[in-house]
Amino acid sequence: MTITANDDTARRAYWTEQMQLGHELVQRVLAFEVHDCGEGFGSIPHAATQAGVEMQFSDSKIAGELSRLHFLRESLLKDVINVGRTMNDRGWILKIEDGYRSLEMQRQLVRKPELFDAILKKCIWENGGKLPSVERIFHRATVLVANIPKLGTHMSGSAIDISVFRRDDGREIWRGNSYLEMSEQTPMRSPFVNPEALRNRLEITTLLESHGFVHFPFEFWHYNQGDAMGHVLANQPGPARFGPVHWDPKTNKVQPCENPLQLLNPLPVIEQEIADAIQRAQDK
Repeated sequence: MTITANDDTARRAYWTEQMQLGHELVQRVLAFEVHDCGEGFGSIPHAATQAGVEMQFSDSKIAGELSRLHFLRESLLKDVINVGRTMNDRGWILKIEDGYRSLEMQRQLVRKPELFDAILKKCIWENGGKLPSVERIFHRATVLVANIPKLGTHMSGSAIDISVFRRDDGREIWRGNSYLEMSEQTPMRSPFVNPEALRNRLEITTLLESHGFVHFPFEFWHYNQGDAMGHVLANQPGPARFGPVHWDPKTNKVQPCENPLQLLNPLPVIEQEIADAIQRAQDK
């Protein structure tokens, strides 16, 4: 099938296909065995400074007044630093958009108005302009913004969201959109980005994967390793060594999440968020 930039039908078909594949992946991850190793966290900015690697770090709020935490499991720091060093060598700067998220950070992120509104808008577009079922919206949100601790590799401290910039002039290495895009251009191999953007995505991904990370197929900025998602995507046997945890920054101790399959935002909360999002759209 030849897909053109103006073919809205093809765009909707692709989006629906990708979201269904994402839902199927979610089911496999939920069933995958995890034995958290209890490893603590380390600071990515501190590690970069110590290694003399030039990196950037997002300072925006993740949701509400919650600041981003640029921390990762200690054993993964060397891989991130090596990625950053390799990028420096080729004239690039790695920007860490996000690292570890607590369960509360993830809970609020799912309900973040800008993000939830974008997901709802795409769901309505996918459904031909009509509001789809709550279950459909819930499934889409679960793929794009994990609403279950076990799915959210950021809650395992084993994932990074990234952007990449040029060292000489500060321009972004363009991947079709900037972080955080929610559309049919979001999947890594979307046919709706131009060839140069796709090439940049794949070059960056090859670099990350050469240092042990895997890419999440449905977001071009997300990389992780050592967790259930990483094992499933890389076809590695279990159990995974990183699962969702509560982290105490003062002691650097972690405690595995008591209910890793429990919804962060149950269906009634999602229903209320849908109503709020519709009201925000009407108020514009």
